[in-house]
Amino acid sequence: MTTTRLDGPARAEGEPTLNGARDAVIQLDRVVKLFGRYVAVHEADFTIGRGEFFSLLGPSGCGKTTTLRMIAGFEQPTDGRILLEGQDVSRIPPYRRNVNTVFQHYALFPHMTVYDNVAFGPRCRKLEPAEVDHRVRALLAVVRLTDFVERRPAQLSGGQQQRVALARALVNYPSALLLDEPLGALDLKLRQTMQIELKRIQREVGITFIYVTHDQEEALTMSDRIAVMNDGRVEQIGPPEEIYHSPASVFVANFIGTANLLPAVVTRVDGDRVTVRVAGDGEVSLPAGAEPRQPGAVATVMVRPERLRITGSDVAGSGVPVTVKHLVFQGPVIRCIVVAPDGTEIVAHLGPEHVIPDLRPGLALRVSWDPDAARLLPPTAQQVAAEADLHTTVERAVFPVPNLGGRL
Repeated sequence: MTTTRLDGPARAEGEPTLNGARDAVIQLDRVVKLFGRYVAVHEADFTIGRGEFFSLLGPSGCGKTTTLRMIAGFEQPTDGRILLEGQDVSRIPPYRRNVNTVFQHYALFPHMTVYDNVAFGPRCRKLEPAEVDHRVRALLAVVRLTDFVERRPAQLSGGQQQRVALARALVNYPSALLLDEPLGALDLKLRQTMQIELKRIQREVGITFIYVTHDQEEALTMSDRIAVMNDGRVEQIGPPEEIYHSPASVFVANFIGTANLLPAVVTRVDGDRVTVRVAGDGEVSLPAGAEPRQPGAVATVMVRPERLRITGSDVAGSGVPVTVKHLVFQGPVIRCIVVAPDGTEIVAHLGPEHVIPDLRPGLALRVSWDPDAARLLPPTAQQVAAEADLHTTVERAVFPVPNLGGRL
């Protein structure tokens, strides 16, 4: 397979990696964006490397598109700096930044052919016709549209139109390509196909892609690293595997995939492992994580549905006694929803080899998991508030407020 790299020579052995200045294409230095009193982005501080597929992932209103627009130059940061190739571009207009943006609506010129749409940018820069032709044909080969050069946008499918938009955005060799939910207008099957195509194109051209999406599957499929955002803050940055298996917070765990989030109380600390009580009276051991833990502290245990084991209630061992509530057939797996004695619902995904005979609603079972399959996460705001209320109640019971009869 021929590779058409547009980012210049590859990094030499020993050259700084992502933390080195020469490898950083974009750096956000404590960037803040306010709209009136509303904080859209709160101190975003991270670096995006050369040739990296970097995704900004989060729900609507979390600040991801605002962050992308600040990188593009359509918005200016209220505070902090944005560096492109080491230069501060925070106050530089979009047309003077060496980045291009692909939006959900591709805005192709309907009266132009595929070739002319892609050639528009380099012709505006008054490049030599031979150089224009070389660039256009190289990019059309990368996006697999060589046989469509004379067609107009109306004669193309949605996926083909998107690839024309990509080629047009890449033909001027930008330092980074910014993509704002470009697959949102496509149907599910085509969107899944284009996820693979986008990653292939990015690898072949070697340019940094910064991709905004609220779709976790897109981010997990294509990204080298993901920044998960919530309420204007970056909650976690890391490779897809790390984000999925070792989330830093309850929000990340809940937003990425399906997660069982079980309120827990630490009962014992043994070095780098802790024992916690979950779902009423079930006790399990798991890694302590980065934060120090003390007996009596509240936390949250996260375990993915596919990591759970379900056995009969008469099988000895640790775990949580449960009762089957619902069974949902989903093709490759059966989604088994069970309820613990304290009312906590737990979801398990059972493959054909793990289905228990006579599995039915009302059946008493036991749920368990391997010691390293779960993660101990910081407590939620509700848990912290509940613990504070409990402490206040205890203090008032131990040290009752005297009745002063209204006198101070």
